Amino acid sequence: MHEDHRISLPREKWAQGLALALLLLIGGLAIAGPSGLLAWSENLQQLEQRQAHIDKLQKERGALANQVSLLNPENADPDIVGERLRRDLNVVHEDEVVLILDQE
Repeated sequence: MHEDHRISLPREKWAQGLALALLLLIGGLAIAGPSGLLAWSENLQQLEQRQAHIDKLQKERGALANQVSLLNPENADPDIVGERLRRDLNVVHEDEVVLILDQE
């Protein structure tokens, strides 16, 4: 019976060592893994950046929707149509001077 105890002891130590290594690995991933504690602030920063980008795109979308409504063929705004002709097709009268201003 004493010999059985000696044989099972190394197996127990090996199993405990493996279990400890597995627990340490899981703990390490919980702290430094891709969704761990250290990545938490980076994920929050990325979320804020993406939200700002979404807000910018929504403003651009609103401006484009406004231009589309002003260029509706049923009731187009003559000033907008003239502006688009001059800018996109380079159509101007001989006596006109075009000044291009940056919108940014």
